[in-house]
Amino acid sequence: QVQLVESGGGLVQAGGSLRLSCAASGGTFSAYAMAWFRQAPGKKRELVARIRWSDGNADYRNSVKGRFTVSRDNAKNTVYLQMNSLKPEDTAVYYCAARSSLVVSYRYWGQGTQVTVSS
Repeated sequence: QVQLVESGGGLVQAGGSLRLSCAASGGTFSAYAMAWFRQAPGKKRELVARIRWSDGNADYRNSVKGRFTVSRDNAKNTVYLQMNSLKPEDTAVYYCAARSSLVVSYRYWGQGTQVTVSS
């Protein structure tokens, strides 16, 4: 049973930084794709960044390019989202998600961690 546990959210002022962590267990993640999603109040969930576990290939939504960096630590089975130059519009609950590289939909989800950016 794959489990994902996020941590690292919190309250930060605009321009500040946070690093989210997603500890993964219960699977062979070398064949997985991992992603960070976020959902703000009253808005749809959106994909923020994704990374292929096997080679670290990553991509980002346009609004976070140059500010956010997704990475993974194979030894720790952990995926990170480094968020710099945070803006109030980045305020949301952030979710870690995982899927096998053989499927399209993300099947496994963490519980979410709140990120609040004050102006």
